[in-house]
Amino acid sequence: MTVHLHLGDLPAEVDLGEVIAVDTETMGLNPARDRLCLVQLSAGDGDAHLVQFPERRYEAPNLCALLADRRRLKLFHYARFDLAILRRYLGIDCVPVYCTKVASKLARTYTDRHGLKDLCRELLGIDLPKEQQSSDWGAPSLSEAQLRYAANDVLHLHALRERLDAMLAREGRDGLAAACFGFLPMRARLDLEGWAEQDIFAH
Repeated sequence: MTVHLHLGDLPAEVDLGEVIAVDTETMGLNPARDRLCLVQLSAGDGDAHLVQFPERRYEAPNLCALLADRRRLKLFHYARFDLAILRRYLGIDCVPVYCTKVASKLARTYTDRHGLKDLCRELLGIDLPKEQQSSDWGAPSLSEAQLRYAANDVLHLHALRERLDAMLAREGRDGLAAACFGFLPMRARLDLEGWAEQDIFAH
C-alpha cells in the first residue's frame, strides 16, 4: 500500500483511470452539519490518493473535474452518503456511480451484513481494521493509523465490484442494480433537500 496525501486538491498529473474508487471522511454523519475533511481515491492499483481539507476551503478544481467526469465510473461503498457530502461541499454531481453496498444488498440476500468489513472478509478474505472509524478527521495533522484506515476504504472496491458483478449477473439482478445506481445521485439530493427519513414512494 502506498498512500499519497495532498492538501486542498488533487495534483493535475495524477491519473486514476476510467474506474475510480472514492470515499470520504467527515466530522459526522449529518451532511447539513458535519463538514467534509478528506476524500480518498484509488485506481485499484494498490495506491491511494487522499485529499485533505484542513482549513474548510473547498476550491479543488482538479478533484472536482475528475469526480464530475461522466466518462469515469466512480465506485463507492454506501454512495448515498458520499454523494450527498460531495454535492454539499464540492458542488458536484458525481456520476456515473457504482455502490458496493447496494450491490451487496441485491446479490447477497442470504445475509444482513453488508458493511465494507463484512464484504472484504467474505468475498476477498481480507480483514479490515476499523479502529479509526470514529476519530477526529478534522485534525490539522492526521495520524499514520488514520491514513491507513482511510486508504483501506478505497483499495479493495475494484475487487469487490468484480465479485459482486458476477453474483448480480448470476442472480439476474444486474439490470436492477444498474437502475438503482442511476438513481443514487437523486437519492442523495433528496437527503440534502429534507427527505432523508421519508419514503416518498410509500402510500
